Amino acid sequence: MAVWSEIFRSKDENAYLISRPPIFKGSDTIINLPFTHHDQFIARSEKPQVKERFFIFTSAAVSKLKAKANEECNMQNISSLQAVSALLWRCVTRVRHQPGNSETICRLVISNRRRMNPPLSDDYFGSPVGSVSGTATVEDLMAHGLGWAALRIHEAVTNHDDIAVKKFVDSWCRNPVVYKPNALFHPNTTHIGSSPRFDMYGCEFGLGKAVAARSGFVNKADGKMTRYPGREGGGSMDVEVCLLPEYMMALECDEEFIIALKIN
Repeated sequence: MAVWSEIFRSKDENAYLISRPPIFKGSDTIINLPFTHHDQFIARSEKPQVKERFFIFTSAAVSKLKAKANEECNMQNISSLQAVSALLWRCVTRVRHQPGNSETICRLVISNRRRMNPPLSDDYFGSPVGSVSGTATVEDLMAHGLGWAALRIHEAVTNHDDIAVKKFVDSWCRNPVVYKPNALFHPNTTHIGSSPRFDMYGCEFGLGKAVAARSGFVNKADGKMTRYPGREGGGSMDVEVCLLPEYMMALECDEEFIIALKIN
């Protein structure tokens, strides 16, 4: 999208000379998927009747959440993304009213580019992503603060290094699978994807700066969160939250969540 926008804005007959040509790096390995019929890898399921809502975190709110998480952990390594993710994990878990001894999971989709050794170029034409999970019992997550939750996420991200990435790729090549939505989304999971680092508002095609960034119809389930850069910039963040109606109603009244949103 960014390259397409660059071509449009250049208004040059040589617009195909883009500033960051993609790097195509493939593999000679042929992988045979272990299926004999398409029903073995296609899963059809009804779309859950979730409520979707966008919440705006100002740059001040994001900064305060980050500072609070680091202060509670007595460190400076918790990122803004990890702090906001921890808040979402805690608040969504609270409104679900799960048993205290049950496990709750915060799963983040993250890029593998900088985690590989040597790192993949930002111009590599592909989507080298993985997922990491912070886990806790509901009781522990509720008994501790924002920093404790953020540290669980931070440790999961830190441990996702070159060794972990290559171990996963090797495992998949030996036993390839096609992931199904039913296996990705679970009632006890908060699933967080995308990133406010993506330049959503920099892609321009003659209509001016976009009013808002929105997602489409697919990949929506209870607990699915999508992060976007805030339109105001400066580190602000918009988060699309998908929850069952009763959970969304409770989240809109959750004290910890509302206090964070009101910071200006």
